Amino acid sequence: MRVAAIDIGTNSVLLLIAEQSATELVPLVDRATITRLGQGVDRTGALSPDAVERTLSCLARYGEEIRRHTVDRVDAVGTSAMRDAVGTDTFLAQARHLIGTTPRVISGEEEAALSFQGAMAGISANACPCIVFDVGGGSTEIIANLAHERPDLEAFSLNIGSVRLTERHVRTDPPAHAELEAIRADIRAALTSVHLPSPPRDSQPLLVGVAGTVTTIATLALNLDAHDAPSLHGAKIGRKEVEEVAARVASLPLARRRQLQAIDPARADVIVAGSMIVEELLRWSEEFFGQSSSELTISGRGVRWGLALQLAGLA
Repeated sequence: MRVAAIDIGTNSVLLLIAEQSATELVPLVDRATITRLGQGVDRTGALSPDAVERTLSCLARYGEEIRRHTVDRVDAVGTSAMRDAVGTDTFLAQARHLIGTTPRVISGEEEAALSFQGAMAGISANACPCIVFDVGGGSTEIIANLAHERPDLEAFSLNIGSVRLTERHVRTDPPAHAELEAIRADIRAALTSVHLPSPPRDSQPLLVGVAGTVTTIATLALNLDAHDAPSLHGAKIGRKEVEEVAARVASLPLARRRQLQAIDPARADVIVAGSMIVEELLRWSEEFFGQSSSELTISGRGVRWGLALQLAGLA
């Protein structure tokens, strides 16, 4: 069976076309395109015409890829920007014409579950305790598996994302100290709503970060090129490295950030807020688990992989 899964996010649109083997999915096409569908949604509550045009243009290309690969099953989901925006019916109808299926606008809870399934593919599906962070443009999902005897995942969807916080707070270039502190305050306030059962005593958690912000931070920390991001699945970085990256990108003007080989130029304007979210998530997890330091495992997968696994009957 050959399946195709599309994740229409606030910042990026991702496509996975994969072939089902006996026990796993083999990727044939794995693409990510930054279209910034969520541009202005936090302020206006609506999709902007320019953002819609960019996203539909991307979906047209993805639809051609799907048809070329003679896919058996296809599904598409929309996440934070489409949850927040009103009047998306026209966009959804146009998307259906391009990709052959109407994108489903999923809840934060379903997004979290799909992200967990996808992020853990090829890492350690039975790790416990485990927390997955999915840092998106409009929202951040936190998914926890703290005890094997509790089959239900604890999932939270927070309205803190790299695009949302950048649009809300950043007015200067590079961001002023007060703007950075406002971003940090929003992140910490959102994290106060995450209430998890106490972790197992003396536990060594597996922390997994997924999505483009996390892989960008890893490429910066490891002095790699943006094109190396797919090879980072399963790599590890520490909180100190994340802090150094966050401080570095915050000190640089946007033009200089766009010149860094580790950063997709279309992501350069929001990587400051994104890296601060990851930094604060690691601090929060250290407090929760009572650790003095933490290590983050990088996942290059996520919602699209979770969706494809479901389509193939492997999840």
